[in-house]
Amino acid sequence: MNLDNCPRCGKLFAKNIRDVCQVCLRDIDKEYEKCATYLRENKGAMITELSDQTGVSIRQITKFIREGRISMMDAPNLSYPCESCGVLIRESHLCDACRKRLTKDTRRMLDDEQTKKDTETTNAAEIYKGIERYKKL
Repeated sequence: MNLDNCPRCGKLFAKNIRDVCQVCLRDIDKEYEKCATYLRENKGAMITELSDQTGVSIRQITKFIREGRISMMDAPNLSYPCESCGVLIRESHLCDACRKRLTKDTRRMLDDEQTKKDTETTNAAEIYKGIERYKKL
């Protein structure tokens, strides 16, 4: 049996498919029901309004959206925070600006690595040539 502490309440529980204990799982399901009910009655709600009116954290609402439990199609004004900068988005995990920055940084890192390898190869070749010249003397 795989035992773990519940990340929500800290109690020890037998970990299975879920990462939280049964009590917290029931609480999460109740939170989902509150959100779903509120969104049925207020289709134009934003995430901050939904959180304020239901008492469910923005983080948990974002989890519901990412799990597909809350549909973005039925809530035209609903968006959730970018995981990097916090700007509100409607798809993916990152906003366009953060995605572009990450892609640019990755390219720069790969270019730097390639430049470093090229420099090391050039230096090794020059050392080899120097050794060969020394042998001829």
